[in-house]
Amino acid sequence: MAASNSGGGSVVGRSVSISRPIGWWPRVVVLLGVVLTAMGAVIALVHPVMLVSPHDEINGAVHIYAGYLAARNFALAGMLLVLLMIGARRALGNLVAIVGLIQLLDAVMDVAEGRWAVAAGVLVFGVIFLIAAARFSGASFWKVEAWK
Repeated sequence: MAASNSGGGSVVGRSVSISRPIGWWPRVVVLLGVVLTAMGAVIALVHPVMLVSPHDEINGAVHIYAGYLAARNFALAGMLLVLLMIGARRALGNLVAIVGLIQLLDAVMDVAEGRWAVAAGVLVFGVIFLIAAARFSGASFWKVEAWK
């Protein structure tokens, strides 16, 4: 009989699914996410004009918010890389799900602001991240089992 935790799920079954090695394609997705997220941070710091429409003014407020974007992106990219390197499958799966959800919300903002060309790429990136998150956790992110 397998040991069970207080939530009723099998500890043995859960530890086996979490301890299996990370596959090649989820690794590629995470590495792609690290590169793209870090590039977004660098762009926000070095050339924030790339983040807005050509006719928009770049002022102090834009620089402040670009700095916040850079900080967020550097933190996400750094943690994705660290968690991948140490093989922290559960934490990596949770963070990949969060990054995927951020991308989906970014796509919604792109659509709301009429940036159709960017929205499609961001949407695809978000969906791929959510699929990878499901792979890391062994369950779809919208199911409670993925988060426990």
